[in-house]
Amino acid sequence: MPYRKKDTSCAIRESAPWNEVPGHRPVTCRVKDYPAGTRVSPHRHRRHQLVYAMSGLMVVRSEVGRWVVPSTRAIWMPAGMAHAVDCIADVHMRSLYIDPAFAPQLATEAFAVQVAPLLRELLHAATLIEGEHHDDSRDGRVVRLLLDELHRMDVLPLHLPTPTDPRLQRICQHIQKHPGDEATLQDWAEALAVDVKTIQRHFASELGMTFGQWRQQARLLAAMERLAVGEKVIDVALAMGYDSPSAFTSMFKRQLGQTPAAFFR
Repeated sequence: MPYRKKDTSCAIRESAPWNEVPGHRPVTCRVKDYPAGTRVSPHRHRRHQLVYAMSGLMVVRSEVGRWVVPSTRAIWMPAGMAHAVDCIADVHMRSLYIDPAFAPQLATEAFAVQVAPLLRELLHAATLIEGEHHDDSRDGRVVRLLLDELHRMDVLPLHLPTPTDPRLQRICQHIQKHPGDEATLQDWAEALAVDVKTIQRHFASELGMTFGQWRQQARLLAAMERLAVGEKVIDVALAMGYDSPSAFTSMFKRQLGQTPAAFFR
């Protein structure tokens, strides 16, 4: 691959919204650019955060899994959840921070989302808000509408859950390193000296997926990272273990509703 993942073993740090963000405002939005290869080390915020990739691609990791967040999509990260961010391509980011006490009804789990045109424009408007404002002012109305739109976001299947069982960790780590590997569940059962049904049961109970579903999701996210930096569909398809670009494209469209070309347009 045309990039190298950096070490993720650094300690989690507490992080307020960027230093220039006033802590007394319940809703703030800022713009920041990150060059390709940048890694934001593991940290957590006291506020909810919507991280919107206006351009580029991010990989976000937490203890519950990883998300691939391509251009024009976003990830919702609840307050207190430790996470790290890798910028696979140059990322132009808008980051919205919300005091949980100001909007207690907002989600407390992380997920990737589609950013609708109205939400995109509201995020832009929010970056222009300076200082205090009244609820009935234009800025106050922008904030209220922005909060309303957060409830209407469409969740995208861009999450790969992380197992805690050591046997599943071995399987999943291998697949992430070698997404094109064709080892079957029976092969893994023999390698781990366990029954196939035991592995199936753990995949279902811990990850909510079958072995095949998890591997397909791992391949999808790995493929997105490669496509985002300009690799050809045929090369990505073969690297992911597909017999042809058409088979890969069919899977991609089935999962995300668009062909790779349309998704990254």
